[in-house]
Amino acid sequence: MIIIHANLQVKPDQEQAFLEEVETLLSASRAEEGNSSYDLLKSTEQDYHYTMVEIWNDIEATTTHNTSEHFTAFVQKAQTYLAAPMDLKVFSGEPVKA
Repeated sequence: MIIIHANLQVKPDQEQAFLEEVETLLSASRAEEGNSSYDLLKSTEQDYHYTMVEIWNDIEATTTHNTSEHFTAFVQKAQTYLAAPMDLKVFSGEPVKA
């Protein structure tokens, strides 16, 4: 399992447009084979900050997603909405044994 946190700092004047645009990305990504979960969460501590939390079955599913039409279209438009580059964190979903 692969877990991705994509941190997004949205321009204040672009928040509504971002939220409308991201709906297509959310629904299409959730429908992809290999996707377990794809959710957008809004920060309670930082204005205009969102985190996309993605759970994929394996790395192959993330590769397919990253080349999908809906994802590449969103990435091309992201500069319009984002105040800073996306900050990605990728995790292995396997528990660490202590």
